[in-house]
Amino acid sequence: METNDKIEKYYLTEVDKIESSIYCHHDYMGELFIEEHSHKKGQFIYTEGGIVHIKTKTKTHFLPARHYMWIPPEVKHAIYPRTPEVIMRNLYFPVEESGAPFYQSEGIYPISELLRYLLCYSRKWSGHILTTDAERFPIVTAFKVLLPQISNNPLMLTLPRSNDLRLQKIIYFLKDNLHKNYSLIEMAAFIGMSERSLHRLFKANLNTTFIHYYTLLRMFKAVEYILEDKYTVGEIALMVGYNSLPSFSTTFLKILGVRPSEYIVRGKISIEPLED
Repeated sequence: METNDKIEKYYLTEVDKIESSIYCHHDYMGELFIEEHSHKKGQFIYTEGGIVHIKTKTKTHFLPARHYMWIPPEVKHAIYPRTPEVIMRNLYFPVEESGAPFYQSEGIYPISELLRYLLCYSRKWSGHILTTDAERFPIVTAFKVLLPQISNNPLMLTLPRSNDLRLQKIIYFLKDNLHKNYSLIEMAAFIGMSERSLHRLFKANLNTTFIHYYTLLRMFKAVEYILEDKYTVGEIALMVGYNSLPSFSTTFLKILGVRPSEYIVRGKISIEPLED
């Protein structure tokens, strides 16, 4: 397995060396996290074999397998995989300010079959792809042009980050007890606030409601359990606090865009291994 130490942190030293190039890199993660950094180019990042958390200044993005994230130029981000065995597939593109709105906003999307096939085609490429490369440059350029055309509805796989110690205490508690059910009033009592004050704190500090944040925590954990491939959908529903399997499945669909059973099938399809 090649590690990021061997490639001398290409994302810091190589990506922007040639302004007009499209940079391609496929590799195992090989380390526990990628430090905060940014690029002059926009980044397409796709993962296999697990979950990756991508942290920006105010948000934590949850990138599961079979999905990709678009990171606009100059956005500082750090990458935390659930395991070093996660495969990262990256394409870095020059982006014009006058380009489509898609290129200016962070977003997570399920990968289409068309993008997956093109990404598969590029899996053995590495480094700068120049405008003079008559074979490869048209393919990766087409890839870039396709992104805003077939990626219209980003999934809300993002948790806002809070520096408020009271909210952090609640969030840590909920993460450790997702198999149970807690109400806003119970969490308010937990930190010595009124229900109304805690509701306002969530809205003011995280720009969301307690229920929505709680639901996202549960669905993100459900995806982790699915990728472990050790539990049935019914078991997972109970493990994240749902006594009703239909309710769990419907909520999963609203957040992930597919039902748990379909996500399991999709997760078993991957691009050919790096060693091939």
